Amino acid sequence: MSFEFILATLDDRAYLLNLRKLTMVEHLENSGQFLSDAEHEIRLDDAYACSHLIIFKGKIIGTLKYQEDDCRVEIMQIQIHPDFQGQGLGKKVMQQVLVKARNKTVELTVLKDNPALKLYQRLGFTITGEDEYEYHMQATKK
Repeated sequence: MSFEFILATLDDRAYLLNLRKLTMVEHLENSGQFLSDAEHEIRLDDAYACSHLIIFKGKIIGTLKYQEDDCRVEIMQIQIHPDFQGQGLGKKVMQQVLVKARNKTVELTVLKDNPALKLYQRLGFTITGEDEYEYHMQATKK
């Protein structure tokens, strides 16, 4: 199973904003963060040039926002569209990222009450810090 990560264009912005709201509002509100539409747009636009569409079997199934250098990969956002959730695709996307980054450290943050925390731990991420809302996690080079 292989995923393709295609750089998002400005034409994809409406899809990505809708996806963000579909996948994040519940978790953000559970953590006490109630964002306006404008605040969602600000977060979407932050490092927009790092946003990729996740393509699987010719369909857009979500987004992966990441940046990479010689030593690390920082995952800034991963969102799987609700129509494709519950099929293990998020796990498989993360596994593909980890394989590709096998000699690099992979870093991400996750909201403290987001069920994805358990997935990341199963994939080998450990908590390296935290702030009011999120855990900072890292999977070290193998």
